[in-house]
Amino acid sequence: MLIGLLLLGSAGGAFAQAAPNPHADEKIGTVEQIYDGALLPDDAVATFRNIDRLFPTHTIKAGGKVHKFERADEPLTNVKFDVEGKSYDLYDFMALDSITAMLVLKDGKIAYETYQRGNTEQTRWMSMSITSTLAAIAIKDGLISGLDAQVVDYVPALKGSAYEGVTVKDVLMMSSGVKWNETYTDPQSDRRALLKAQIAQEPGSAMKLMASLPRAAERGTVNTYSTGETQVLGEIVRGAVKKPLADYLSEKIWQPYGMESDATWWLDSPDGVEIGGSGISATLRDYARFGQFFLENGTIGGSSILPDGWVKEASQPTTLKNGEKLDYGYMWWTGWTPGSMKDGAYGAIGIQGQNIYINPAKNVVVVTFGAQPKPTDKEPIDPYLFFDAVADELQ
Repeated sequence: MLIGLLLLGSAGGAFAQAAPNPHADEKIGTVEQIYDGALLPDDAVATFRNIDRLFPTHTIKAGGKVHKFERADEPLTNVKFDVEGKSYDLYDFMALDSITAMLVLKDGKIAYETYQRGNTEQTRWMSMSITSTLAAIAIKDGLISGLDAQVVDYVPALKGSAYEGVTVKDVLMMSSGVKWNETYTDPQSDRRALLKAQIAQEPGSAMKLMASLPRAAERGTVNTYSTGETQVLGEIVRGAVKKPLADYLSEKIWQPYGMESDATWWLDSPDGVEIGGSGISATLRDYARFGQFFLENGTIGGSSILPDGWVKEASQPTTLKNGEKLDYGYMWWTGWTPGSMKDGAYGAIGIQGQNIYINPAKNVVVVTFGAQPKPTDKEPIDPYLFFDAVADELQ
């Protein structure tokens, strides 16, 4: 996710610099502190809103026309809910789960919006991956032949590796069968090895690592969460579209849907390729626009830019070859609480409290920025329980 090497450069040429970072003078931490859970609260906040200072970046350019939000006629003021016999409300959730900003959309209108810990509407905050949506668009554009397309046809660096025979669908479901340890806090894990490759800023180092991994299971039989798979997916899309992912995202979503602000996206090396699994830095409202775009079935200008049926297929439980149902779609987390399962809700969930929750039954989108101290799923309140309660209150 983040690194404290202070590589201040950004790619030049066609990639314009994003708007100035209003928090650029703050002291920030290091990636080792983040993964070890060793950042104090103020340091975590400063680091998470300054990731554009940490690696070379491409700019995701916004256009001139902005998708504006109206205010809901009946705003959300508070919401109360119970967890294991204890009562909580909105203020408990914000405080206990270290939420630094939140926006709630109901029917595409702002029902609640708050910025904490010095954040503002201009603050750009770190996110995880939205690369799966770019893969869907590339399929719609005919640049990726389909879900059964072979990974190695788009990523030659993986030929002869455990990714031989693995399909795009296998990667989207994180069921490639390639061995992976995602433990963030373990310095010997594969996730930390991928981070070291990112820190090295050497072209091709991430795919060199992925090509070295052994096979642990037959493809399509085991689900193993892997940030490495998101990096592979990014390389697939890049190999298919023949342009930087930041440009493709700007061309397909950021400008035509009407994002308000430029965003940035980390590179694997100076003038290199985007990090598929992390490194986008954008404003709260633009993340909410992305959630609303997905809620609206990827519709821009009256028609969807996603393959037919993609949103439903990508956001609901998928099935392994052995018939096992997963609480996972195509790099979207499906609902696991009673309310979210009933409503078919799903989300993009990042470590340390980044969330985009989408509830299609109640037409609600919730976006949060978080600064939780450890990447170990230790938040006191399951965010889906709170999001479900918000959706019920607005209904």
